[in-house]
Amino acid sequence: MSSSVASGNASADVNQDREQEILRLGEQYKNERKPQELSQLIRNSRDLLGSLPKAKSTKIIKTLIEHFAQIPNSLDLQIEMCKETVEWSKQEKRLFLKQSMETRLVALYLENRMYTDALQLIAPLLKELKRLDDKMVLVEVQLLESKVYHALRNLPKSRAALTSARTSANAIYCPPLMQASLDMQSGILHAEERDYKTAYSYFYETLEGYASADDNEHAVLALKYMLLCKVMLNQSADVAGIVQGKLALKYAGPEVDALRAIAKAHQNRSLSEFEKALASYRRELSDDPIVRSHLAKLYDTLLEQNLARVIEPFSRVEIAHIASLIQLPTDQVEKKLSQMILDKVFHGVLDQGAGCLIVFDEPVSNKIYDTSLQTLKSMETVVESLFQKAATLS
Repeated sequence: MSSSVASGNASADVNQDREQEILRLGEQYKNERKPQELSQLIRNSRDLLGSLPKAKSTKIIKTLIEHFAQIPNSLDLQIEMCKETVEWSKQEKRLFLKQSMETRLVALYLENRMYTDALQLIAPLLKELKRLDDKMVLVEVQLLESKVYHALRNLPKSRAALTSARTSANAIYCPPLMQASLDMQSGILHAEERDYKTAYSYFYETLEGYASADDNEHAVLALKYMLLCKVMLNQSADVAGIVQGKLALKYAGPEVDALRAIAKAHQNRSLSEFEKALASYRRELSDDPIVRSHLAKLYDTLLEQNLARVIEPFSRVEIAHIASLIQLPTDQVEKKLSQMILDKVFHGVLDQGAGCLIVFDEPVSNKIYDTSLQTLKSMETVVESLFQKAATLS
């Protein structure tokens, strides 16, 4: 009896040593940036992990998979390993691990812009989570669904998925980081609707949430989007005060500097400063899809304002001269002027043969014409009514 117990203890000690060795190797491969060796370690460890309690093996596998996120250019391999782990968890009947890996796979598909694959995985996963009433994971997947639809520019479905996520979150205790993620997505969607005031409020809540959890990476993003909202609200002067505030001061860096440069250019109504900021902070501005879409609208508005100011004193002016005044290529200026004429921002024509813009005075509206149209419309209504009454009598 005693020898059997001793043998069991020895076996447990051996397994524990092997677990520690697996975790140690995983950490080593992460630090040495060896994704292939890390993936092979996961494959070779499955026999041992299959013999361990499900909770322990799940924790080890998740830890090893998470190491890929710290290794550059390993996204495709991480997706492959998640797929393999999903299949292994199905064979081993490890439902919690399968759901966890599928949720991570959706996030990776989103990061890799594989939106169709993400949606195909989300549909059955949501159905399964609702059946099992696993609200915590359900919130996470519904939030990912909202992000996927937003990336596809399907804003109605993105809003619907976010509403579902918030409803699910209200039924449970929602951890601060998850609440901050929900607030971030709410801010992004309100900004898409150009409701920048509400978006700013959500981003402020997001910043506080991430700051309290010491998640500096996401806190900086929330602060950047707050500053963007101020610029879009034509309140660029407020930006300097916000970044000097107690909450924002610790997040000083290129992300914040980029928005300060944009705010300054916007205050000065300077296209050259705006373009200089875009060139100097390409990663922080142009490479961020959220910021990029709004700055494109802002640039367009700024260009329109500059052109309107430049052409105001002229009745006829060379397009090349306008381009030289605002320091932009002639073809870009010509294209924008054409759009402004079509949008009736001002009245004029482009004489492309002479390379000139001819500006007309705004035509005076004829009130007699408008009154006549209204009279005819009223007469039509009366005649239609009489016709219907005559038809009833007959």
